[in-house]
Amino acid sequence: MSRAPFALWRWERLWNDKAVIFNGFVTTLLVSLLALALAMAIGIIFGMLGTSEKKPLRAVNRVYVEFFQNIPLLVQVFFIYNAFPLLGFRWPVFTIGVVGVGIYHGAYVAEVIRAGIRSIPKGQGDAARSQGFGYIQTMAYVILPQTIKIILPPLTNQAVNLIKNTSVLATLSGLDLMYRADSWASQGTLSYGPAYVAAGALYFLICFPLATWARRYERRIKEREHLQLSEAAAEEMMLMAEEML
Repeated sequence: MSRAPFALWRWERLWNDKAVIFNGFVTTLLVSLLALALAMAIGIIFGMLGTSEKKPLRAVNRVYVEFFQNIPLLVQVFFIYNAFPLLGFRWPVFTIGVVGVGIYHGAYVAEVIRAGIRSIPKGQGDAARSQGFGYIQTMAYVILPQTIKIILPPLTNQAVNLIKNTSVLATLSGLDLMYRADSWASQGTLSYGPAYVAAGALYFLICFPLATWARRYERRIKEREHLQLSEAAAEEMMLMAEEML
């Protein structure tokens, strides 16, 4: 047998054992979806706190965001994995992945949502409150719906980063895609080449369409805004011309 890292027999072995890689792929998808849901929930709450008129609430936002953004995800996951059992919390690695990745990316989602809320004219909130809406109602029915189209591209980019960061579970025997690929390759034949290519291709299969869609959507938004500005400028010139006549 050839010892070349990408020899044909290695690819044949990978194909015969494709269920192992597929199971890891499914685990990665599940962790990604649940962690993204957690990150969105956290991000909405802390994003709203970051735009509150009350300074203590904004301070809570800053503490959370700065703490989790400035500590590596690997350190946070290792802390949950090793320190939490000492406190009586013994979670499966799957749960650790969802919680660790979700909380970490929640800090980034919070900043995206905070920036999106800040981009909405202040008069929108004032108008809602003048109609008797409370802060939560104003956010839920007026501000956040308008924010969605603005924040979708950066949120999609955060989703892509989150999916890639689930590979941190490989360090904890998390049965994710990267762990399955590495474990399979290390068994006897050391077929790391095909295993890592397959894992990379599957990550690419998830991430590339999302990243491409985000770029195109952002481009459409900019083109629409440019068109609106052009139309507004044309109307202003017509009005000026009519006044001169």
